[in-house]
Amino acid sequence: MKEYKMRRGEHLEDRMPDLKAEIEERFGPISGTEEFNGHELYVVEEPDNPVFKRIVAGAASYSGKKDKLAVHFEERDPTELSPDELEAAGEAVDKKNQFLLDATGRDAKSRRDSLKREVEDDAPDY
Repeated sequence: MKEYKMRRGEHLEDRMPDLKAEIEERFGPISGTEEFNGHELYVVEEPDNPVFKRIVAGAASYSGKKDKLAVHFEERDPTELSPDELEAAGEAVDKKNQFLLDATGRDAKSRRDSLKREVEDDAPDY
């Protein structure tokens, strides 16, 4: 599960006021919820795109801090996919990146840089 920060001065509820509807529209019907670190997240058990096996997404709320977007995209093994399903792989990447961009206001490069900084911050000092 990855948690993504919003751009400075922006909030998840402003960018996606109805997160549940956004997830359903982009990935398929929500089949239930699942708890992760005390946060209730939406689960899409049968995503529209055959590349995805399962998607878990929602808002991770922390007291005194801005909400983060918590997401886990479980993808099928490429060797299991038929040639037709493999063609959907490009669309799957585009859908995932567009959803993250729309939700966080940050592009893929910005998200990667942010994750690198978090890992560096967590490294012990010797």
